[in-house]
Amino acid sequence: MTPSVDPLVHRLVDEPNIAHLATVLPDGSPHSVPLWVAWEGEHLAFLTGPTSRKARNLARDARVAVSISDRERSWEMAQLRGRVVRVVDGDDGWAIIDRISQAYLGTPYPLREDRVAFLVEVEHATGESFG
Repeated sequence: MTPSVDPLVHRLVDEPNIAHLATVLPDGSPHSVPLWVAWEGEHLAFLTGPTSRKARNLARDARVAVSISDRERSWEMAQLRGRVVRVVDGDDGWAIIDRISQAYLGTPYPLREDRVAFLVEVEHATGESFG
């Protein structure tokens, strides 16, 4: 079950659209990177390396903002905000990572090392269509 959010937000996350994750750098400035996302139960999930810049930022400050737009209808977009509530590694992490990769690539994640899944508790989500 996914969080109670706008159907447009659900669709944009459910489909293989590229999202942008914003975290906070040590000096307080924003850091934004494109990535894959998916629902994992009630949480928004994404993957990264455990020592990546975003992982280090999140170890210090768990707040995130995510924007996502439809890959074919760029006028449809969503914004989500929340906090990372769990980092999942090992077999459980790989199960999440492979589910996300399946949605985007149609196969399990091709790199089999140095990845973990992050789960975000979504506190605010809005979807908008300008078309």
